Amino acid sequence: MGRAFEFRKARKFKRWGKMAKTFSRLGKDILIAVKEGGPDPDTNSKLRAVIQNCRAANMPKDNVERAIKKASNKDTADLKIVTFEGYAPHGIAIFIETATDNNNRTVANVRSYFNKLNGTFGTTGSVAFMFDRQCQFKIPKVDGLDLEELELELIDHGVEEVFEDEDGIMLYGPFENFGMIQAKLEGDKVEIISSGFERIPNVTKSLDEEKTAEVDKLIERLEEDDDVQNVYHTMIS
Repeated sequence: MGRAFEFRKARKFKRWGKMAKTFSRLGKDILIAVKEGGPDPDTNSKLRAVIQNCRAANMPKDNVERAIKKASNKDTADLKIVTFEGYAPHGIAIFIETATDNNNRTVANVRSYFNKLNGTFGTTGSVAFMFDRQCQFKIPKVDGLDLEELELELIDHGVEEVFEDEDGIMLYGPFENFGMIQAKLEGDKVEIISSGFERIPNVTKSLDEEKTAEVDKLIERLEEDDDVQNVYHTMIS
């Protein structure tokens, strides 16, 4: 088991947060996917992956269909993916992914959170090098499945790491291998429970309880913002 497993095990703030926030994030993912590739999941692999994530998060089918219909409307504003970087207190690197229709608002909000909670708002590239961008897929567990054999089978299709999670098997590979891995799994008719992208820290730092609480305040505030999709950090608590 490698860094991806350890990161997921130690990470306190899960990608799937409270239900309302999760549905909001998925709705934005749908909008972006439809704007890029159209509303038909059969021909839009990105939308197909988002719909799988909606099912995994128990997002009602009606919500998904409404989001696709809304995204198909030409009058619906496009969302821009914008990332931000900085440092929380005690040298913890923070990488933030947002989806916004008003970049000025998002910049101002994110900057204010860093300023108010003793962080440092950074420039592009200031902490990005501390994270490896990877794609991930979750597939169901199968009785008698040999994980080493599965890894050997998938390594030629872009998978670098395979391990058993609480409720499935996780496959990890470089960001750019997402399409190749998705095509392999779909071609083999393997059920994909969920998929997406993670930024795995290549350096981490442990803090005591008091300092961890300070960093947690900033992370929580960032995650509460409507424009924020994901927050990654280098802290192990």
